[in-house]
Amino acid sequence: MAIARNDLDHNGLIIGVSPERFRAVAMPLLFDHLNAQCEGTIAVNRQARIVWINDKYAEKIGISDPRSVLGKEVEEVLPASRLREVVESGLPSMLDLMAFGDEHFVVTRIPLRDEDGTLVGALGFVLFDRAKHLKPLMAKFNVLQTQLVATQNELAKARRARYTIAGFIGTSPAASEVKRQARRAAQLDATVLIRGETGTGKELLAQGIHNLSPRANGPFVAVNVAAIPETLVEAELFGTAPGAFTGADRKARIGKFEVANGGTLFLDEIGDLPLALQAKLLRVLQEQEIEPLGSNQVKPLNVRVIAATHIDLEAKVAAGEFRDDLYYRLNVLALNVPPLRERASDIPSVIEHLLDDIANRSGQAPMELTADAIALLCNQPWRGNVRELGNLLERAQLNTEGAPLEARHFRPLLADQSQKAAPPAPALIEVAARTDTAVPEEEPAPLQRLAESIALAERRALQSALLACKGNRRRAAIELGISRASLYSKLQLHGLSER
Repeated sequence: MAIARNDLDHNGLIIGVSPERFRAVAMPLLFDHLNAQCEGTIAVNRQARIVWINDKYAEKIGISDPRSVLGKEVEEVLPASRLREVVESGLPSMLDLMAFGDEHFVVTRIPLRDEDGTLVGALGFVLFDRAKHLKPLMAKFNVLQTQLVATQNELAKARRARYTIAGFIGTSPAASEVKRQARRAAQLDATVLIRGETGTGKELLAQGIHNLSPRANGPFVAVNVAAIPETLVEAELFGTAPGAFTGADRKARIGKFEVANGGTLFLDEIGDLPLALQAKLLRVLQEQEIEPLGSNQVKPLNVRVIAATHIDLEAKVAAGEFRDDLYYRLNVLALNVPPLRERASDIPSVIEHLLDDIANRSGQAPMELTADAIALLCNQPWRGNVRELGNLLERAQLNTEGAPLEARHFRPLLADQSQKAAPPAPALIEVAARTDTAVPEEEPAPLQRLAESIALAERRALQSALLACKGNRRRAAIELGISRASLYSKLQLHGLSER
């Protein structure tokens, strides 16, 4: 039915036509107008299968015969289509961007109902003729989209573990055994506790376990618990709700557990985790869910935890400074990383690897060491392990030019490094003076043995303090002028932790 001029009053309103009749006349006209003006039209039924597509739309997306796609689910033809959502919700999507290949279409989607109001399908229109009015917006959208993809790729690279288990240099029985255990741990999705002195390569093994595990494509997030102020540890690990505390962001801040979701979280120096947060960590490990600081919502997680420590956790448990239930939960798979002095046969290989690394970073030719220099380095205690050895080699490179490095080049550096690495506390010197016989001036100890002399004096001082305090470690730490954590570390270093 057409609408004539005499059917309208002076305000343009239809005279004598019911709303239902008007809708019946207007809707086909609206459809014809949109179909003619738009760059494409498609219709789907209640099951989101294509029942009609016009020739312009078919040509635009590379379909030679529109009839060939009839009956197909709309996502088979238009993977980014959201017509199914319109069919399921009954709500229109008036303006949207739909990706198709390298292009983005400006589209509108409306539900389609029969005379009884029953939802029977949906219509989609490509408003591509209006894209010229949206060119500035589209250009900005494309730039932002490109930047977003680039940023996501960079973040993914930053969260990738760089090292493999093979990167743990050495073929000694001790090194081979720890690598065997690490490969075994990679195949099991249980919590791992890596124990070893500072600089032995605990994080390297953690990354290697991650890269060999089924989680290798997920993120690897490393957190040094000791490096975070105690007041911020909870927010750093578990995240915060908006405005959780004074000074907090108005937006929610995700914690490291959420960042590591789907991958591995490496908690270094776990022994320094505040006692108040140990119960919360235990719950996360058991339930695989977190509750951000200041939030009442619990979020599910899928994270594997690898923890590491260089201190005697058993001693901390005995002292009431570490929860025994958390200790048992962490110590499911235990790896004990041997110190460098216990695998002296690996030191030449480690030196070669470190020299190559220094050369790559400095852009200079790799240094060469004489046989007597390597022999000297193999006989050091290396309390700082690989990290200390690498530091010494870099210092030697800065102090020497040209000729291969000999033992004489390293002796002054070893003496200096030993004194700086472990200066004895005044109380420790005093105890050592009471128990040790001074070395006669006419027979000075060789410079290359200075590190062993200091280590021996420290061991005797520890033994004397424990004896004087009848085994009370708290009192012994006070007498020596060091913290209990330092005492436990030194006891473990000298093999006295179980006495």
